[in-house]
Amino acid sequence: MKTSTQATAPTFLTLRVEGMDCGGCERKVVSALERLDGIEEVTASSITGSVKIHHHDHGAPSRKTIEGILNELGYQVASHDGQTHASGSASPWWQTAKGRLVIITGNLLIVAFALRLAWPALGNVPFILATLVGLMPIAQSAWGALKMRNPFTIEMLMCIAALGALAINAAAEAAMVVFLFAVGELLEGVAASRARRSISALANLTPSTARLMDNGHLRDVSAESLKPGQRVLVRPGDRVPCDGRILVGTSDIDESPVNGESIPRSRAPGDDIFAGTVNLDAALEVEVTRGADDNTIARVIRLVEEAQAAKAPIARFIDRFAYYYMPAVVLLALLMAIVPPLVSTMAWSESIYRALALLLIACPCALVISTPAAIAAGLSAGARRGLLIKGGAVLEQLGKLRLVALDKTGTLTAGTPRVTDVESWIAEEDDNSVLRLAAAIERDSSHPIATAIVEHARQSGLNLPTATGSRALAGRGVSGQVEGRELSLMTPRHLHEKVILEESLSARIIALEEAGKSLALLVEGERLLGLIAVRDEPREDALEGLAALSRLGVQAVMLSGDNARTVAATGGRLGIEAYGELMPEDKAAYVRDWQATGRGPIGKVGDGINDAPALAAADVGIAMGGGTDVALETADAALLKNRVTGIAELIDLSRATLRNVKTNVVLALGLKAIFLVTTALGITGMWIAVMADTGATVLVTLNAMRLLGYRFSPSTALTGLSQGKTTS
Repeated sequence: MKTSTQATAPTFLTLRVEGMDCGGCERKVVSALERLDGIEEVTASSITGSVKIHHHDHGAPSRKTIEGILNELGYQVASHDGQTHASGSASPWWQTAKGRLVIITGNLLIVAFALRLAWPALGNVPFILATLVGLMPIAQSAWGALKMRNPFTIEMLMCIAALGALAINAAAEAAMVVFLFAVGELLEGVAASRARRSISALANLTPSTARLMDNGHLRDVSAESLKPGQRVLVRPGDRVPCDGRILVGTSDIDESPVNGESIPRSRAPGDDIFAGTVNLDAALEVEVTRGADDNTIARVIRLVEEAQAAKAPIARFIDRFAYYYMPAVVLLALLMAIVPPLVSTMAWSESIYRALALLLIACPCALVISTPAAIAAGLSAGARRGLLIKGGAVLEQLGKLRLVALDKTGTLTAGTPRVTDVESWIAEEDDNSVLRLAAAIERDSSHPIATAIVEHARQSGLNLPTATGSRALAGRGVSGQVEGRELSLMTPRHLHEKVILEESLSARIIALEEAGKSLALLVEGERLLGLIAVRDEPREDALEGLAALSRLGVQAVMLSGDNARTVAATGGRLGIEAYGELMPEDKAAYVRDWQATGRGPIGKVGDGINDAPALAAADVGIAMGGGTDVALETADAALLKNRVTGIAELIDLSRATLRNVKTNVVLALGLKAIFLVTTALGITGMWIAVMADTGATVLVTLNAMRLLGYRFSPSTALTGLSQGKTTS
C-alpha cells in the first residue's frame, strides 16, 4: 500500500536498464516498483531502455533498493557514471547475459544429444540436466516477479512449460524449448538495441573535446564542461562543440547532422550555430550560449526519448488488450489440459502437452512491442531529418490532418523583404541612380525595408555616397542630403503632402500594392524621382511544399496579421485561401471554428510566438524554426530545417508509421491465431510455439526498424495515400 501524499515536492529518478527489451518486461518492472511505499508512478520504456520513477523525497526507497529489485527481476542497472555493472548495452552479444545463456543452453543441448547417442542407457537424464541448468536464470526472474505478485510473465510460463514437459517425459523437447527461448530473448535484445542506437547516434554528433580560448591561450577541454560566456575556436573540418554565436570569422556550416538540410549555409559574426554541425571553410571564434546539458543535440535527444516513452492512443489500447489477453489464454490452456481427457479418449499426457504449448504462445510480447517499436522508429527517423515530434500521440494525429493553417511571414515567406522593382520616373535619373540615392539615405537605418534597399544596392555593385542630416519623418519616411540634394523616401499614403501625381503614376502605385508590394518613393522637392518596391517573397520551397500537401489530400490555408491586400496577393501567388489583418486571438478563433464545423483535425504552422494561441488551439501545432526555444518547447512538432516541405513530410511519416503499426499488429495477432489453433489441434508442438512467440517479436521489431530508412519525395506523394518509401 502506498504512503499518503506528503508535503515534500515529488521528484523523478531515471535509470538506464539493460535487458528490458519488450512490453512484457515493461509491465513486469512497473508492477514490481509501483508496489513500493513512497512511489507515486513508474513508467518503463523498452524502446529507450529506461525506467522513470516519480517519488517523494521522504519515505521513498533508496536507489540501491530499486536496483536490487530490478536485478532480482533479471535486469542490470546503469551505474551513476552511465556504465552498466556487468555487460554494457554496447557489448558484443556473446558478452551479454542473454548471449551467455544462449551459449550455455546450446552447448548443454549438444552435449545431451551426444551423450544419448554414446550411452543410450542414460535415457533422458542428460536432457533433464540441460533443462534444469538452462532454466535456472529464467526461474530466478520468474520468482522475482512472483514475489512482486506478478505471476503472468513469460519466464513463469516458460518454467511451467519446461517442468511440465519433464513431468510428462518430454525431456528432449523441454531442453530444446529452453534453448529456443534463450535464442528468442537474445534476438529481441539485439533488435531493441538497434532501435536505441538511433538515439545514441544523435549523442555522438557532439565532439568530446573543444578548444577553449582562455586569456589568449588555447587548451583542449571536455565539451561537456563548456559554460555560457566562454569562447572556443572551431577549426575548418571540426564539429561545433556547443550551441554558440559567431564572434569572429565567416564560414559555410554543414547543418545536416542537426536539421537534415543538405546544402551548407554561410554563417557570419552575430549568427547562431548549433552543436553537432560541421565547420567547412574557415576558423571561427564562437561564444558559448548554452551548456552541454541544454544544447540543441541534448534537447533533441531529451525530446525524442520523452516522445518515445509517451504511448500513442493505439499503443495504450494494445496494452489494455494484452492485459486481458494473457490471463484469458492461460485459462484456455488450463481448460485444454483438463477437459479433453474428461470428455474424450485423449490421454492426459497429450492434453497437458498441448496446454503447455499454448502457455508458451500466451505471452503477448510481439503484440505489445508491435506499436511502440514502430512509433519509436518513426520518431527517430523524423529527428534524424530535422522533424521533431513530441510523442506517439502527436505522431498518430499528424497522419489524420485534413486542413493545415499556415502563418505568412517567416513560414510561407522568407520573413525578410527583398527589392522587386526599381523604377525611374524622370529622364535625368536612371534606375541605378534612384537605387543609389535611396540606399544612401537608408544606409544607417535598421528598418527591414531600408535593409532590403541597401543590400540590393550593394549586390548591384553601386558605390553609395554619404548622406548627411538624415532624419526620420515620423510615420512618413526618412529624409537627408545626398550630394547637395535634399531628398526624401516616403510611403504612398503620405506622398500627396509633397507631390501631385499624374493619373498614370497613381495607377502604377495601386497596381504594385495590389501585387502585395511595399513602396518607398524617392522625392526631391516637389518632384517624384522614382520608386523602389519590396516584397516578402515566398520561400523557395513554398509552392513545392503546398503542392505536396495537396497531393496528400491536405488543404492549406493562410492566416496572417499582415494587411489584407498583401495577404491576398501572396495567397493568390501560392494558390491558397488566405485571411489577413488577424490578431493572434483571431487566428485561434478560425482554428476553433473549423474544428467545430467538422473540417477534420486541424494543424497550425507558425513561428510559435504570435501564433501561440492558434498553435495551442489546433489539434497539432507545428513550429517553424532552426532550433529556437519556441520551436523546441512550444508546439507539438517542430521543423528544424525550417522548410515548408517539412509539413508534408511530417504527415507522410505519420502515415508510413501507422501503416507499419497495422502491419505489425496483423503479423503478431495472425501468427498467434494460427499457432493457437494448430497447437490446440495437436499439429504443432512446444518448440514451434516458442519460435512462434519469440520469432513474431523479432519479426515485428525488424519490420518497425525499416522506418529508420524513411525517405520522402514531395513530387511523388499521392492524394490520400503516401508514397514515402521505407528501406531496410
